[in-house]
Amino acid sequence: MRFTLRQKLLVIFGFLLIIATFIGIQSIERFNRLGQSIDVILRENYRSVIACQHMKEALERIDSGLLFLLLGYEKQGQALITENIGRFDAALEVESNNLTLPDEPQKARLLKSLFARYEEKLQSITRQPSPARQDIYINTLLPLFREIKETADAILQMNQQNMSDANDRARIKAGEARRDMILFLGAAFLLVVIFLAFSRRWILKPIQRLIRSANEITAGNLNLVVKVDANDEIGQLSEAFNTMMAHLRLLRRSDDSKLLRIRRSTQEAFRNLPQAIAIVDLDGTVEVASESAQVHFGLTPDTRVSNTPYPQLTAIFPAAAKNKKMLAKESKGEIIQHFIDNQERFFQPKAFPILGNDRELNGLIIIIEDVTLLRQSDEIKKNLFSTVSHQLKTPLTSIRMAIHLLLEEKIGALNEKQADLLVSARDESERLFAIIADLLDISRIELGNVRMNLTPVYPYELVEETVESFRRQAQDKGIRLEVDVPRELPEVAADRARLSHVLGNLLSNAVKFTPMGGRVLVSARPEGERVRFFVTDNGRGIPKKYHHKVFEKFFRIPGLGADLGEGLGLAIAREIIKSHAGEISFESAEGKGTTFKFSIKRYDAFIAGR
Repeated sequence: MRFTLRQKLLVIFGFLLIIATFIGIQSIERFNRLGQSIDVILRENYRSVIACQHMKEALERIDSGLLFLLLGYEKQGQALITENIGRFDAALEVESNNLTLPDEPQKARLLKSLFARYEEKLQSITRQPSPARQDIYINTLLPLFREIKETADAILQMNQQNMSDANDRARIKAGEARRDMILFLGAAFLLVVIFLAFSRRWILKPIQRLIRSANEITAGNLNLVVKVDANDEIGQLSEAFNTMMAHLRLLRRSDDSKLLRIRRSTQEAFRNLPQAIAIVDLDGTVEVASESAQVHFGLTPDTRVSNTPYPQLTAIFPAAAKNKKMLAKESKGEIIQHFIDNQERFFQPKAFPILGNDRELNGLIIIIEDVTLLRQSDEIKKNLFSTVSHQLKTPLTSIRMAIHLLLEEKIGALNEKQADLLVSARDESERLFAIIADLLDISRIELGNVRMNLTPVYPYELVEETVESFRRQAQDKGIRLEVDVPRELPEVAADRARLSHVLGNLLSNAVKFTPMGGRVLVSARPEGERVRFFVTDNGRGIPKKYHHKVFEKFFRIPGLGADLGEGLGLAIAREIIKSHAGEISFESAEGKGTTFKFSIKRYDAFIAGR
């Protein structure tokens, strides 16, 4: 006779249910016996123990009330006695109604009799004068107090001993129950093992065969046929499995041809793109690339990006991979200089993450954009700035000299109005001259025409020297100008004058934008092979919407007035720090203050890296 899967499961689980029911009934019976033993302890003795403890406590309180009376505190003593007589009577009543031991009734009657005598003497002592009270207490009440307490303690000890004996009996019953349960569980375990062996043959083996078949399919083996050796539900599942596999084989042949067609179309489309584009998997291996990417940058299919001669491409890979949880956001790399047809060209690599439906990273698209024209435009713009500034400088110098000569009245006397106009002209020409000088500095630095004279410079000396020139200005505004630079900081490789200019510019801004009574702190700390400088103020801060413009030329925060510079100081500072191969940045919160920071290489690291 062949069983269905349902019948097999009913047999197995029915037997397990019988075993569980039998063990459960035995457990309940033994737990009931044990519970009854414990209930006896609580019912027969626990209430008597509590009652005796209450009587002893009340008796102690009554005795304390008597001492109050002897000391002359009538009202307090009488109140304490009256309150605790009631408590003693209530506890005595509980004990009298819970006489469960052979000698307990006799001791309870004795206790009742003794307390009646004690209560009678209590009534008489309140009517006696003080000397007589002491005699009654010492000769009568105190002996009765001790006898009552000893009797109550004897009843308590009697009940506690009985509780201990009952506990021993309960422990013995618990041991017997534990032994029986171990025997029952052992027998049940043996029977369950036997039935599990049958269930493995009936159920587990066919299921394991199906699991192995599913793993084979996962590995790509769609030609597998599952053996069917039963007519139960598992056999029916195996037949359905084989039918599904036949359909999958048909679908695979159809999908393979479709995928091959799409892949070839994609490769052909990519190959004819004019721009250098490549699709890279998570391991950094090129899957598809345009002809330009293959010919000019070596990004042929199955080539790892790290094996190309362009480290800029390798550098942007982890940066783009970090954005796998974000929207497709480009990551830019450094400029690549490359010669094509004997012409120098410049390329900007970008990487875009490819995200799946689950927002997980599936790959990257690398686009190498030709930025030669943009770079040439930047060069023309820089040269234009430099040329115009230089051409303006010579006539402006002549104008300044002429104004100075007129103000000195060497050519002729000036009236008051003429003098005021010439002073204004002199101030504006000096301001224009400073702007042109700054523009020339920026242009020279950007074009690489300024050579940084890198020498060993002690950070402490540089900061102290620069800060000193701003102390008077800070004092005039009531600003605390503080320095926190350890003397033992290592030397940095810097052009002393240029770095002092950067620090001075940051300090000047901090003092300008910090209100009266504020604080400006200049500090420095070592960071690996570099030393990082900080200029912190608690001024008005920079609004977040302007953060990306802070280092741009001619940028000034709107609404701060026109007398706070031309917006070139931070642009010059950035170019100077970049010329030192350093980094400059800032953190600011509106209404809380700003911290500008820049890093310079240590001199020993600079020498070692030459």
